[in-house]
Amino acid sequence: MSPILIVLAVAVAIVGFIILIYNGLVMKRQRVNQAFADVDVQLKQRQNLIPNLVETVKGYAKHEQETFQQVIAARAAAQSASTPAEMSQAEGMLTGALGKLFALAEAYPDLKANQNFIQLQNELSTIEDKLAAARRFYNSAVQDYNTSREQFPGSVIAGMFSFEPRDFFDVGVEGREALSTPPEVKF
Repeated sequence: MSPILIVLAVAVAIVGFIILIYNGLVMKRQRVNQAFADVDVQLKQRQNLIPNLVETVKGYAKHEQETFQQVIAARAAAQSASTPAEMSQAEGMLTGALGKLFALAEAYPDLKANQNFIQLQNELSTIEDKLAAARRFYNSAVQDYNTSREQFPGSVIAGMFSFEPRDFFDVGVEGREALSTPPEVKF
């Protein structure tokens, strides 16, 4: 073979290799974006449920304004968060505030027996389960993407085309504290 064909074949192979790595990084970045959108949907559903929950509890515990204000402030912070890090911190605060709200409900037997409250609690529990699954999927996608962009030769391609690292979705200190406390079941 002539040297020109060999150089051309090597150049085509290198370009093809670069294209494969680039497309793989794009695919993984899109998977992270899609997973983040799934987490965001679950968070919005959770945030939309909170005003109904607060109003139901208010009907039974009118003098617990500080707890209501904490929940409302935490919800507002969660709604205004835009990055995974901000959302993680805000959702951790919201989880802690909701824990206080449910602890407050323990002091009001009529509230605990209220069908609307029970239904809202069940809906919140279902959303929390879906949210946990969405967080796991997102964090898995982030790990896959970040690993691909940091390993050689992906790191070279990622650097050339500005593939930025993504943050994991962490529940934060308040969220870890709330999640580490097992729910109390009474019969």
